[in-house]
Amino acid sequence: MTERLVVVGGGAAGMSAASAARRVDPDLDILVLEASGYAAWGLCGLPYYAGGVVGEPDTLVSHPPDWFREVRGIDLQLHTRADALEADRCVVTLDDGTEVGYTSLIVTSGAAPVLPPVAGLDDDRVFTVRTLESAIALRRLLDAGDVRRCLVVGAGYIGLEMAESLVAQGCEVTIAELLPQVMATLDADVAEVVETTVRAHTDLRLGVALRGLWAAPHLVAELADGIRLDVDAVVVATGVGPRATIASAAGAATGPGGALLVDDAMRTSLPDVFAAGDCIAAYHRVLGGPAWVPLGPTANKTGRVAGTVAAGGSARFAGVVGTAVCKVFELTVARTGLTLAEARAHGLAATATDSMARSRAKYYPGVEPTRTRLVHGPDGRLLGAQMVSADPATAKRIDVIATALHAGFDVAALADLDLSYAPPYAPVYDPVLRAAQAVPR
Repeated sequence: MTERLVVVGGGAAGMSAASAARRVDPDLDILVLEASGYAAWGLCGLPYYAGGVVGEPDTLVSHPPDWFREVRGIDLQLHTRADALEADRCVVTLDDGTEVGYTSLIVTSGAAPVLPPVAGLDDDRVFTVRTLESAIALRRLLDAGDVRRCLVVGAGYIGLEMAESLVAQGCEVTIAELLPQVMATLDADVAEVVETTVRAHTDLRLGVALRGLWAAPHLVAELADGIRLDVDAVVVATGVGPRATIASAAGAATGPGGALLVDDAMRTSLPDVFAAGDCIAAYHRVLGGPAWVPLGPTANKTGRVAGTVAAGGSARFAGVVGTAVCKVFELTVARTGLTLAEARAHGLAATATDSMARSRAKYYPGVEPTRTRLVHGPDGRLLGAQMVSADPATAKRIDVIATALHAGFDVAALADLDLSYAPPYAPVYDPVLRAAQAVPR
């Protein structure tokens, strides 16, 4: 059989993999199977498209399908779902029964929404906002003026970003979150700072599950606290899980959350089968083992590694430290490494030190308080950080700490960093340095 690389999934990881493979081998037969009608589009941009910050859906697409076919020489097949894998035969079976052979396979099947166990979620006014088609349908309702009251189920990254976007579109928004805090990726007392801001813009209900939905002239949503809401749309953002079944059912080893285990070249336990993106458990540099951290930069980087190696090149993925940032109304909320709760859950001796510092020189316009929590061991080992501020520069300050984690710095080394200073951008002692100085020695 002619050498053929098949990529399952045309998202960020899949198209990065296919493009990397093409750079390694200009003559390789490359086929990408994408179940939806779009490929190479920005999942993280969906809330901003729904909220009107992004004007047209096509701007979220890096290149149109024909560009990959005609310029890159990649056979991109949309509306084509891969249903099963037979690794011993090197065959993928499509949803129409067609069998596709391969010499190497890359699984980039992403993540799937984890939905609450309630009836009514199949109503066409209920959205998970995990596909561009879903976001387009929601935006159509918003543009038509058909959504004035909305329920968002879940107060994680996507739930809060969607709530902000809906408020920006003039909607009254209720948020129902099963957990007792917003943003479970933060420690509870840091999340309280975010909660205050969210309550200023929405009707936030914590510790409350969605009990049921009924179709009427409006949707009727019943919450576990007994409240019934008439709403025009529901956004369900209750989390995601790795969509790894196609490989795991064929015998591929899995790890945290059922995500596929891979080595640093993105090889799975199956011969000639690689995986990348949100369906894998990548190496976590702080934990020293695999962890499921589904984030866009990791998808792109692991896809590039998988494509390079599958096509005969050499590459490796150095791992993640769990860095993320989220805009929540006027706040920038960021984290990297482990929270205190996560560190202790993994059996690490850990404590946290909180500090408050100005984001700029105190006399310069736009100065904002910046709250930082450093998570560290009793020996000064740096384990993680969380930052909250109304200054957008927080998004880059967390990157300093992420770099320190990647390099294996301890708190003392973090405090020694030579960081930039100018009144419009930072005080003499940047909030990162203030945080490190606050840790008892």
